[in-house]
Amino acid sequence: MTRMVDVSHQIADGMTTYPGLPGPDIDEYLSFEDSHQSYAPGTEFTIGRIFMVTNTGTYLDTPAHRYREGSDLADLELEKVAGLPGIVVDADEQAVGPEILTGRDVAGKAVLIRTDWDRHWRTDHYGSPEHPYLTGSAAKALADAGAALVGIDSVNIDDTSDESGGARPTHSALLAAGVPVVEHLCQLHRLPREGFTFFAVPVKARGLGTFPVRAFAMVEDASPATAAS
Repeated sequence: MTRMVDVSHQIADGMTTYPGLPGPDIDEYLSFEDSHQSYAPGTEFTIGRIFMVTNTGTYLDTPAHRYREGSDLADLELEKVAGLPGIVVDADEQAVGPEILTGRDVAGKAVLIRTDWDRHWRTDHYGSPEHPYLTGSAAKALADAGAALVGIDSVNIDDTSDESGGARPTHSALLAAGVPVVEHLCQLHRLPREGFTFFAVPVKARGLGTFPVRAFAMVEDASPATAAS
């Protein structure tokens, strides 16, 4: 039996994703009423419109987000963001170091760091510099070990405190290695620690380094007959 688990936030008009970035404006480009002049009686359509920064909701970073000559969304291979075997790594500390990878095979996998920081989503505390993050050394270890994608359920995968000085070693290491990053995941507690398939596919847009995704996992549950045996 296969079930789908959505691990992405919904995007709502005016909401804040990352402190300092504007929320999306969502409205109607064509209303049902205005469409009547173009269609036969009884036939109507609506067309919506959204204006937003690309770092909105749950989104994926490509190398072009960090590096001027990096590959962008249009270059992104589906094999890097779709149908990936996934694992969830539980992290209790703020600075998540390479020790959490001890004994784990991450090669070719989507590695999702569960911190449960998503419980603060849409609150002032969500963007606090106290948020959990992945250290640069952990990011390098993941890249060296062949991780296909790395995600986190926090406001940023890097340290954003004043002490960081604006450095972004985690983004730098992963994106330099061509490893996509997914930020602002949610509800990772609903996933098993391993044995699921992960998807986080953005639009195929040239010239953009980041874009929202509908991140989800396919989880294979034992059938009732198997579970009872």
